[in-house]
Amino acid sequence: MPKLEFVFDFASPNAYYSYRALPSILQRTGAELKIIPVLLGGLFKITGNQAPFIAFGDVKGKLEYDMLESKRFQHKHGINDFVFNSHFPMNTIMIMRGLAAAVELDVETDYVESVLSAMWEQGKKMDDPEVVMDVWREAGLDADAIAGLIQTDAVKEALKLNTQAMADRGSFGVPTFYVGSEMFFGKERLGQVEEELLNFAT
Repeated sequence: MPKLEFVFDFASPNAYYSYRALPSILQRTGAELKIIPVLLGGLFKITGNQAPFIAFGDVKGKLEYDMLESKRFQHKHGINDFVFNSHFPMNTIMIMRGLAAAVELDVETDYVESVLSAMWEQGKKMDDPEVVMDVWREAGLDADAIAGLIQTDAVKEALKLNTQAMADRGSFGVPTFYVGSEMFFGKERLGQVEEELLNFAT
């Protein structure tokens, strides 16, 4: 079974789009998804990258075109629930540490689904600890257990190590995908990702 590694931070709307588009690709390729939690801000700092709204903010028409491409992507993949979060950008360190904790607690899928929905469908302020705890509870997650784990050195260090390791591997942003040693950046590369997964499987 081929493996698709997904370098991920809730901070990126393109990570949301990608996650929503992946199930059909995984079904067609038989691939196993492995999410690698990183801190996007940390990845930017290590690599000298910048968020698009900063890097291209002064480029006439660039951000408007990106929005058009996002709408096309939504239409192509039947993504109908996306709402741009009015609190964007947000510090995602709590919810990303929470993801690392959720992996340890074996509730990763439920965690990702609930937090992505809160962030990019319900427009919640996901850098507010009270809001975050409510989201976890409403999803049926053990919010107290997650909150305890995110304070541990092990979870904090795991996120730092992932971020550095992905930068060392060549990642400079989110979403980034790996199929074996092949790297693909951006939701626009999912067609290439699928081709590589099919090639990898054979």
